[in-house]
Amino acid sequence: MINTRSRRGRRTVTWAHPVMDYKAAFGMRGLDLVNAIKEGRFPLPPVWDLVNFRLREVAEGRVVFEINPAEYHYNCFGMVQGGIECAVLDAGAGYALHSTLPAGTGYTTLELKVNYLRPISLETGTIRCLGTVIHKGSRVAVAQADMLDSNNLLYAHAISTCLVFKLTEGVRREN
Repeated sequence: MINTRSRRGRRTVTWAHPVMDYKAAFGMRGLDLVNAIKEGRFPLPPVWDLVNFRLREVAEGRVVFEINPAEYHYNCFGMVQGGIECAVLDAGAGYALHSTLPAGTGYTTLELKVNYLRPISLETGTIRCLGTVIHKGSRVAVAQADMLDSNNLLYAHAISTCLVFKLTEGVRREN
């Protein structure tokens, strides 16, 4: 029997509650909001602290996130759980799209297709997630994201279909 108690780690996650801050974001162009998050003028979305990935580059229609694989990302086989990769890929594709949207416009992911190409572990080192917009229509957009190591070796690829919509009071509900 494996003694799991001796192998336990500890991690504390704190975050800023985003609802009040993000109400101000509804009036901002997407590119301005994404840059404000990157530059620390807006709090990070709580999931970014939970998973521990960061936005490193922003341009219209393009973003780059980074994540350093950690043991708390692992599944029982000693590699990063696919759901962690999926969360980062979803952010890469989504924020690339968000950087193209006008003020008062939002989006939601309708579909996300992920191809996992090779396992990620601590030995992989820093992984970059490059998100780009492929097509932006008035209601539907398509973006992609690639997870790459420092040698540009591809670890995972995702295609995201998103619904683009005008923000309304119903979307901006109070908590």
